[in-house]
Amino acid sequence: MSKLLLIWDFLHTHVNKYLLVIGVFMFYVLFLDENSLMRRMHLTTQERELRKEIKYYKDKIEIDAQKLEELHSSDENLEKFAREQYLMKQPDEEIFIIK
Repeated sequence: MSKLLLIWDFLHTHVNKYLLVIGVFMFYVLFLDENSLMRRMHLTTQERELRKEIKYYKDKIEIDAQKLEELHSSDENLEKFAREQYLMKQPDEEIFIIK
């Protein structure tokens, strides 16, 4: 109890009460509040990552739509795709896979 009184006496005599209140308010706003600086930085980082994901998936959708259009455009493209991706072959062919 005596330590608390010593701290109180020091604060009361050496620290301006307005600066103390402003300091406590700033500490609360920066670290303890629901919209604190720490939470804000975390949300900003998360938003940046989500925007990168959105861009990645939009680009992937575009590429896949182009591939799908190419497959529907002709039977030759469909055959080429089946041969490359699923290793399909005609009855009189042999396929050699080189890695």
